[in-house]
Amino acid sequence: MFAPRDPDEYLLDSERRVIRVRRHWVALVWDLFEAAGLLVGLVLVSYLLPAGSSWLFQNILWYAGLVVLIRFTYQVLDWYVERIVVTDKRFLITTGIFTTNVAMMPVTKVTDLTFHRSLMGRMLGYGTLIVESAGQIQALNRIEYVPNPTEVEDAISGLVFGDKKGQQQDRFSMLKARRAAVGKRKAAKL
Repeated sequence: MFAPRDPDEYLLDSERRVIRVRRHWVALVWDLFEAAGLLVGLVLVSYLLPAGSSWLFQNILWYAGLVVLIRFTYQVLDWYVERIVVTDKRFLITTGIFTTNVAMMPVTKVTDLTFHRSLMGRMLGYGTLIVESAGQIQALNRIEYVPNPTEVEDAISGLVFGDKKGQQQDRFSMLKARRAAVGKRKAAKL
């Protein structure tokens, strides 16, 4: 009842899931450093207070530390729940623990796909995918911390651009067959 919905529940019966991933764990590194720094700072302030200081101030510091831990736990749970799903018809990103947000974009709107990997991304295995569409900026225009980016980019490229190329080759092969048939008819008439 209170658990977030599985992203597969948003898929249509006619859709085929191609990719389902969550962001790379590196997305949590800054939040981890922030929480650790705040906790260390609170402990230092607590120990630097004079021995006869008010118990109220000590309690406030420890409750502040508890708030920092709860906030970090929420960020980890939010990362855990978020899913990036690519089907043969659309891109979906589901986020949210209490309120679920689903951002989606049809695959047919994709006009350009850019893939970026920094040095750190190459070492740890993540990258950034920039999906551009005709007309306006979509909700899914920049997807950061994509794990296994080479496989994800290859699958999405094949999905977005592979069918168009196959359709074009079929069209050209049909034109060649028609020309060959017309050429045979002309040769038979002579």
